[in-house]
Amino acid sequence: MHHPDPSGPRVLLKSLRQAMAERGGGQQRLDTIVKLIATNMVAEVCSVYLKRDEANLELCATEGLNPGAVHKSSLKVGEGLVGRIARSGSPVNSADAEHEPGFLYLPETGEEAYRSFLGVPIQRLGNVLGVLVVQNRAGRHYDEAEVEALEIVAMVLAEMAEAGELLRPLALDPLSKTKPPAAARGVAAADGFARGKVVLHEPRIVVANPIAEHVQVELTRLHEAIDAMRSEIDALVNSKAVRDAGEHRGVLEAFRMFAHDKGWVRRLEEAVESGLAAEAAVEKVQSDTRLRMERITDPYLRERLHDLDDIANRLIRFLVGAEPITADSLADEAVLVARNIGPGELLDYGAELKALVLEEGSVSSHASIIARALNIPLVVRAQGVIAISENDDPIIVDGDSGMVYLRPEAAVIDSYGERAEIRRHDAEEFRAIRDLPAKTLDGVEIRLDMNAGLMADLPHLGESGASGVGLYRTELLFMVRSSLPRRDEQAEIYSRIIDAAHGKRLVFRTLDIGSDKVLSYFKREPEENPALGWRAIRLAMDRRQMMRMQAQALLRGAGERPLSVMFPFVATENEFYAARDVLLTEAERVRAQGHAAPETIECGVMLEIPGLAYASDRFFREVDFVSIGGNDLEQFFYAADRGNEKVRRRYDPLLLSFLDFIGQIVDRCAAGGTSLSFCGEAAARPVNAAAFAAMGLKAMSMRPAAIGPVKRLIRAIDLHEARAVIERARRKDELSARPALENWLREIGAPA
Repeated sequence: MHHPDPSGPRVLLKSLRQAMAERGGGQQRLDTIVKLIATNMVAEVCSVYLKRDEANLELCATEGLNPGAVHKSSLKVGEGLVGRIARSGSPVNSADAEHEPGFLYLPETGEEAYRSFLGVPIQRLGNVLGVLVVQNRAGRHYDEAEVEALEIVAMVLAEMAEAGELLRPLALDPLSKTKPPAAARGVAAADGFARGKVVLHEPRIVVANPIAEHVQVELTRLHEAIDAMRSEIDALVNSKAVRDAGEHRGVLEAFRMFAHDKGWVRRLEEAVESGLAAEAAVEKVQSDTRLRMERITDPYLRERLHDLDDIANRLIRFLVGAEPITADSLADEAVLVARNIGPGELLDYGAELKALVLEEGSVSSHASIIARALNIPLVVRAQGVIAISENDDPIIVDGDSGMVYLRPEAAVIDSYGERAEIRRHDAEEFRAIRDLPAKTLDGVEIRLDMNAGLMADLPHLGESGASGVGLYRTELLFMVRSSLPRRDEQAEIYSRIIDAAHGKRLVFRTLDIGSDKVLSYFKREPEENPALGWRAIRLAMDRRQMMRMQAQALLRGAGERPLSVMFPFVATENEFYAARDVLLTEAERVRAQGHAAPETIECGVMLEIPGLAYASDRFFREVDFVSIGGNDLEQFFYAADRGNEKVRRRYDPLLLSFLDFIGQIVDRCAAGGTSLSFCGEAAARPVNAAAFAAMGLKAMSMRPAAIGPVKRLIRAIDLHEARAVIERARRKDELSARPALENWLREIGAPA
């Protein structure tokens, strides 16, 4: 790959540094800067546009265009080529600007004479403050070195603007202290509810001297800071809290590897060699990384770039001598609000955080894994939350619903205050019934299990009153590592998981990757529809060695203890038989090698694909157990992508069509003598759980926090009556059983 000659931007930056040393106001500095850039780049025009508010840009300085247009010519963000750059944060390089999509001619500037156009955003860490443009009469594309030089200068201009050395874009003006209440809807990623004060994750660090005076000195500073940062990360990974932890230690091990990424370090060195001070070089590479994030859809690559973003923040802190972030430095009631956050940074803040709100992220991201391990309520994908937040703003975070309230009105505060009081009362009630069975008034006992995916989830087994673990997601062990975990490593973790269950039944689900769950070390071809593609059992059976290794690890981890394993995303009974044969064959091999192996092995399936409900009678006789995978089953039953916020809430699991389908599965399993459970978020809502129980489901698995509310309702109802309510709704040709069930529960005073 060709790298631009660093001497070009270095010469220009040296000229800028000399100009900035002279006296003068912000406008005078801007006028000097555009002249220097035009001369250095042999451009006939150089112009600076700054954002005057979030929607408008103003021409603030120019060399070559009509000087009378300065501070009089403006355009909207998204309008014309300059507005396009401000919106996208990406350069535009054209040899014939007039014919570019979105071109807008501003007659007062006199720019019609210039065909060539190169514009780059003036931005800092993804926050676009303006646009820097050069133009020439002759039609030509500006080369890579020129684009690189202009981007570096634009970044320096952003630093100068923040340091108050130029006209300050209005985008940097302090936010009004009288901002109105606001709310953002996101996706619940870690259960819980919290009130507190906003702490913005990225308070601005002003880089006082963004231009290097001596390149070699800056390179030395950079390498010393990198060494110090790596030592800090080593200490974090080897700390007692992490050393004794479960799977989230793997997140930190992968994070440590990113700090040694040679390509990243080389990009930092190149930025310094171009003439930037070490801090500014890190910010330039960080901005480039964030721009790449916007273009990447692959979940693993996005996660890796977020980790590099975390490392860059840490490195800048070392370079500017900022105090390290610690739990002790947080204000009381701190709720962290961030664009995204890496695992190292989140562990720096520690469990003292009341809650965490992210504009990006996902339920399976590294930050989510750490947040759940630390029991921190988390909402992800709360778009726009940073723009409406300010440090110390009052905030309410509902990690159950995904709602975030900034500067909430009295009515909202009162409502959540009542909810907090109800939660405290409920918690006492749930503790009182924790060790009692979930038995209905007419004597039907419903087994309530919990779902888990981390070692940190297992303490909830006793706290919640769950009968066991109905689903242990083994893929998280694979997802948080940068390479395939060894068999012995897997076996040790599985053994510890079984130990933590204290003899209660625990069901391991074999590796369920694909769709939105990607392994960094496992190459895949892009798929048109990954949710329906090469994933879970399909992938495992095609990569038989990986499946055999996991089977061996599960068997060795269990030793002589009973082992329950279920296979995900099974579409046909033949897939189940093939997967079962792998597990049982490996069990015989383990015994033949003289190792302890379970005397009792249960082999089950997750019924997530509707077609499996119509398998043969033989299948329902031979499978040891069936677990309805509610999340995927609903997705395929209603043809509604559960990752798409516009459609995932559109359909109700209590529609009678879906309940009838559940009833058919109940009948098939009953006829075959096979135990059946329902696993998924739908069962975590008490009214839904009551309906499923009425349809004949005698076991359900859900998040730990839902077990208390579900058990309380189950113990307060008569299942025969609940079934009669559903039947009456059917006879009336109702679409859903929900209204009838909710009315009935209100009438009998049940705690729904």
